[in-house]
Amino acid sequence: MSKFPSEKPVLVTCGLPYANGKAHVGHLRTYVPADIFVRSLRKTGQEVTFVCGSDTHGTPIVVNAEELKTTPGELVKKYHEHFDHTFKDMGVIFDAFGTTDDPTNHERTVDIVNRLIDNDYVYPKIIEIAYCARCDRFLPDRYVKGTCPHCGEDARGDECDQGCGKHLEPGELEVPVCTICGGVAEYKEQEHYFFKLSEFKDFLLEHLKDLEGTTNARNYAIGWIKKELTDWCITRNLEWGVRFPGHDDLVVYVWVDAPIGYISFTEEWAEANNDDWEKYWKGDSRIIHFIGGDIIYHHCIFWPAMLKGAGYSQPWSVVASGMLKIENKTFSKSRGYVVWVGEDYLEHGFHADLLRYYLASYTSHTKELNFSWDVFQEKINSELVGVFGNFLYRILLFAHKNYGEIPAGNIDQEVLDKIGYTIEDTTESMENYEFKKYVDTAMSLASFGNAYFQSREPWKLIKEDKDACGKVLANCIQIAKALVILFEPVIPTKMEIAWEQLGMETDIHATPYSEAMVEIKEGTRLQKPSILFEKIEDDTTKKMDNISSERVRKAIEKECGKKEETKMETKENITFDDFMNLDLRAGTIVKAEAIKRSKKLLKLEIDLGEDIPRQIVAGIKATHDPEQLPGKQVIVLSNLEPAKLCGVESNGMVLAGVDENGDAILLAPEKKVAPGTRIG
Repeated sequence: MSKFPSEKPVLVTCGLPYANGKAHVGHLRTYVPADIFVRSLRKTGQEVTFVCGSDTHGTPIVVNAEELKTTPGELVKKYHEHFDHTFKDMGVIFDAFGTTDDPTNHERTVDIVNRLIDNDYVYPKIIEIAYCARCDRFLPDRYVKGTCPHCGEDARGDECDQGCGKHLEPGELEVPVCTICGGVAEYKEQEHYFFKLSEFKDFLLEHLKDLEGTTNARNYAIGWIKKELTDWCITRNLEWGVRFPGHDDLVVYVWVDAPIGYISFTEEWAEANNDDWEKYWKGDSRIIHFIGGDIIYHHCIFWPAMLKGAGYSQPWSVVASGMLKIENKTFSKSRGYVVWVGEDYLEHGFHADLLRYYLASYTSHTKELNFSWDVFQEKINSELVGVFGNFLYRILLFAHKNYGEIPAGNIDQEVLDKIGYTIEDTTESMENYEFKKYVDTAMSLASFGNAYFQSREPWKLIKEDKDACGKVLANCIQIAKALVILFEPVIPTKMEIAWEQLGMETDIHATPYSEAMVEIKEGTRLQKPSILFEKIEDDTTKKMDNISSERVRKAIEKECGKKEETKMETKENITFDDFMNLDLRAGTIVKAEAIKRSKKLLKLEIDLGEDIPRQIVAGIKATHDPEQLPGKQVIVLSNLEPAKLCGVESNGMVLAGVDENGDAILLAPEKKVAPGTRIG
């Protein structure tokens, strides 16, 4: 029984591409399968609306715009148009493709936030926010980097992107550093607003129990909820974004207004098509989110809780893809392990359908996908060229040459049964988001067709019994008809051509799966067929491999250049008076203890010859045992402005160097001196 009863409308969305850079193959891991799914569902007679749009807010866009000396609005316009064109070039056709900066999204976001406030799910709280005195600005999200308090890895302001992957709240980073000027940041108190995510634990566990989609999304979310569910800070100090109601100095966090874009894009589609957006978002519908595996937390925890709190319908299914590798290397734009959709693929003359086929058929949707030019060549040549394309071309060429039309002949029950079973298996695979299984099952029908044609030897039969030969050809063309219908969701443009070669005058994109069982019409004129899939030659693959290798080489050189530049970098000269303003003193560590919630920080009490020891926080936990530090002398910058690190006040700075391994080396006097002895 189908999971999609026709009386329940289906809305399919894709995670929003961030309007801050070009489209790469990693993006398509989400959008191509979603487009295949939508096309397939429509072939079953299901009503489906397919929406997406550009994610246009957040600190990375503001930072990038500042670096490029342009405005965030101009930057997102450029990349929004880029993604819109790229998706269309790749055959990914949305019913609506908006932006989160559309007025509709601003209005819908403010309305939902106000509903959450009215329902007592949002509250103000004084928290510590990273602040850069040199830049004179608070540092939200990507404006600050530091150390993850959970795993000790380098992290950015809102996410531990290099380590445990955990969402980070403002103020959680240890040893914060301003990403603009590179200076050490401090924490200052400021009022922000929080969403009571913790109150939705029981609801979310119940919701996830029935959530359709891929198991990786469901299991990941359940694991996080059982560990811990903390409230989310939903405001930021930015000029660019959706204003938080009643506060001109704050905008909502990008992960509030971005998913609300799904609703506002549906509104815009409904208005343009005289339809009702509420049938999806406030009715009994099937809302299906296709996302990357790195944003499961947001779509399976934060988003449904926010919808529940505001009185909206819940997602029915979340389909999360596996990660991407390039030539068996972890995907990385900075290291050159990337394939750009435009300059590395389409602009070299590769057909969009070939990449669509590769993405759908390489591996299970939830597993890691590796893009390799050699594997790409092998799959296209052996499967699309050698099996499917070969079958279509040889039977149509034979039929055109010997009959000029579809010959007469009853379709064998064996053939009809094979087509029927294939349709059943492929539609079941699609409903379970098993795209590789769908393609493999459809391709097995092409193999069956090749075997059917080969075993009956029509090139001999045509000389002995033209009617019997015609019957063989009719059966083969019936198989071809079914194949074109089955492959249309995967390779739609190529199947337009194949449909015409079969003499069909209807729209292949609107042709249902059931049409595959309708017997072909004898006497339909056949054109001389063209070859649909050209073999990818070794020289082409070698050329693309060289382009990839050159990109990696340049990235390595650039990285080495940066390291060398950092190693040799010197600061601007200062005056002697500037130096004398630094109050450097020798001190003796009296006490050292770990800060429990920190992987990197120690709280030290240091005797500087004053009435009581100074409390100073130092980022040396990873390299120094606190039990071995008491009695050790160090050099302290004693007149540094007080700051809070991980909630602990620090009144000074212990000076240290860094060795080649990145470990801290404490600076100390040559021989023991009295605490408080001035240096310099």
